[in-house]
Amino acid sequence: MADTPWLTIIGLNEDGADGLSASAKAALDEAELVTGAPRHLALLPNLRSAVMPWPVPFDAGIARLLDQRGRRVAMLVSGDPFWFGAGSAVTRHLAPTEWVAHPAPSTFGLAAARLGWPIDDTTCLGLHATPLARLRPHIAPDRRALVLVRDGEAVGQLARYLDELGFGASACHVLEALGGPRERIRETTAAAYDYDDVAHPVAVGIAFAGDGSVLPCVSGLADRWFEHDGQITKRPVRALTLSALAPKPGETLWDIGAGSGSIGIEWLRSHPSTQATAFEAHPARADRIRSNAAALGVDRLRVVEGRAPDALEGQPAPDAVFIGGGLSDAVLNALWSMLPTSTRLVANAVTLESEALLAAWHASKGGTLLRIELSEAAPLGTRRGWRASYPVVQWSVVL
Repeated sequence: MADTPWLTIIGLNEDGADGLSASAKAALDEAELVTGAPRHLALLPNLRSAVMPWPVPFDAGIARLLDQRGRRVAMLVSGDPFWFGAGSAVTRHLAPTEWVAHPAPSTFGLAAARLGWPIDDTTCLGLHATPLARLRPHIAPDRRALVLVRDGEAVGQLARYLDELGFGASACHVLEALGGPRERIRETTAAAYDYDDVAHPVAVGIAFAGDGSVLPCVSGLADRWFEHDGQITKRPVRALTLSALAPKPGETLWDIGAGSGSIGIEWLRSHPSTQATAFEAHPARADRIRSNAAALGVDRLRVVEGRAPDALEGQPAPDAVFIGGGLSDAVLNALWSMLPTSTRLVANAVTLESEALLAAWHASKGGTLLRIELSEAAPLGTRRGWRASYPVVQWSVVL
C-alpha cells in the first residue's frame, strides 16, 4: 500500500487549463505521466510530462494504469469523476491512500446552470454505454431529465425513443461542449429532431410532454406492461408477493421459475441499488424476461437459463427468494441447505399438490401461510357477476 497518493484524478471541462483549480494545476506540474482520453489530452497541449492516451474500451486502460504504481501519475477525466464518471471504475482497484481527486463542475451542473433547472428536482442519468430504456421509469409529463449520451447519433436515437413512446412533444435542449469555446445550445422537440451536426461531448435536457403511458411508481404493475405466455404472477397477487418479499436498498433476489420475470423486475424497480437473478428453464421465456426487463428500464436483471435446484449452484447468495414456478421438495430442501439464516422466502402455490407441499413445510418450519382468493366483476348474461380466479396459497418464512 502506498504511503502517499501516486495517482491524482483531475476533472477537466471544455475550458481546459482555465477551469482547473490551483491544486489540480500543481498536480499536473508535478506529474511524471499524464493519461486520459485523446480529447482530454488535446485540451492541455502544453504538458511537460510524458503522455499516455487512454485506450478504448475504457476497461482496457486500467491494467496499464496500475502498472504505473511508483510514479506520479495524473489521470484526466470529464467533470466530476464520481458522478457517472471514470473515477469509481479506477478507485475500486486502489487503496484509499493511493489516490486523490480534484473534481471540476459536472456536466449536469453546467447544464442546469444554462437551463435554470434545479438539479435536486431533475433526473440525472449517464447513458453513454447503457440502454436508453434506463430512462423509462422517469418519463412523465411535467418532469425533467438531464441525460449524458455518447454522441450526436445517440441524441437522434433518444429523440426517436421518446417519440415512439408517445412523448414526441417533449422539449429537447441539446447542449454541446459546455463550458468551452465550442459551446452550443439548441432546442427542438423529440418529434421534430433533425440535427445531423451535434458535436461531442453532448448532453440533453428533456422536459417531458406527451400522452404516452407513464410507469406507475408502486409495485403491482398492470399485466399489460409484461409480455408473457400466460406464465405470469397476476397484478394483485404480485403486489402482495412484493409486499411479502419486502425489498430493501442493496438487497438481492432470486426469482425461481421466473416465467415473465415480473417479480424480479418489480423488485428491481423498488430501488436502483437492488439486484436480482431470474432462473428460468425455458429458453423462450428467458428471452422474454430479458426483453421485459430492458423495456421497463431494469436491464440489470440477470437471467440464468436452467432448472432449480441445479441452476442455483454457485450463484451469489440472495437476501430474499421467490418461488413462482417449479416448486418442489427438492427445491425447498436445496434452499434450506445452501442459504444463510435470515434469508426471506416467499412461495406461491396454485395446484392442490403444491398447496399440500407448502402446508407441510409451514407445519415444519413456521412462517405465515396465506390463502388469496380474488374475484373480478364480469358479464353474466345481461347482468354482472363475480368471476373467481384460482386461489393462491402463499407461504412466507425467514430461514
